[in-house]
Amino acid sequence: MNNTPNTNPHTPLPSITPGQARIGIFDSGYGGLTILRQIRQLLPQYDYIYLGDNARAPYGSHSFDIIYRYTLQAVQALFQQGCQLVILACNTASAKALRTIQQRDLPTLDPTRRVLGVIRPTVEAVGPLTHTHHIGLLATQGTVNSGSYTLELHKLCPDITVTSLACPMWVPLVENFEYDSPGADYFVKKRIEGIMRLDPDIDTLILGCTHYPLLMNKIVKYTPPGVRIVPQGEYVAAALRQYLMRHPELNTMLSQRGTCHYLSTESPDKFNQSATMFMHENVSAEQIEL
Repeated sequence: MNNTPNTNPHTPLPSITPGQARIGIFDSGYGGLTILRQIRQLLPQYDYIYLGDNARAPYGSHSFDIIYRYTLQAVQALFQQGCQLVILACNTASAKALRTIQQRDLPTLDPTRRVLGVIRPTVEAVGPLTHTHHIGLLATQGTVNSGSYTLELHKLCPDITVTSLACPMWVPLVENFEYDSPGADYFVKKRIEGIMRLDPDIDTLILGCTHYPLLMNKIVKYTPPGVRIVPQGEYVAAALRQYLMRHPELNTMLSQRGTCHYLSTESPDKFNQSATMFMHENVSAEQIEL
């Protein structure tokens, strides 16, 4: 496998023989592995490539232009690796780059390829879950600032009230292996109590960052009874299955050998250690330059 792809937008993408394409999963860091894990549990027959741009993470603090450029580079790299479909398993990339890539870049790169995000599937699942029509969003600052969840929720359910709160310490807790430590309790409790103070009528909490499921034990501990917690992985996986059923022409392009390959822009040893924690199995990655 060539792990130094040419991501020049003017370079033609390699053609893919039906039955040979892979599904690409991209995240700026490790959190997208929680999405990959759920997808593989539901759809184990397909072949996957996971790409983590760990060397340039986190994306949340960057400008729109930088996030878009980094995300497009990753998408092009996965296309070069033989992916027909790429899932942006990153809320920041989904919020700030997905629409531009879909509307502006895909028609030029290859109109038969697809790039999907994680926000829309989550939003579509949330509507039927809430009884009070008051929803809370816990996410990174970048995702909160984008307003993407509020926009998408209001498209489907105009009467829903959305309250958002950034959790700046949650991702560092996960990536420094402190997600189950006593110190994590303080930061999780503080944010959940904070969002419930902002709107006590919240009955559904969206975990709008793919890292947050690793904090689930703490989140459940401090979430009030009767408030439903919505991680993204299972909903994104279910949405992908439905998407492939609705697009048989895409499904026929995909190879089905049940494999998974990992790429990272940082040291493979560091990636392997963290990825093994997320995937609950040994991971061996190759380094890639974007």
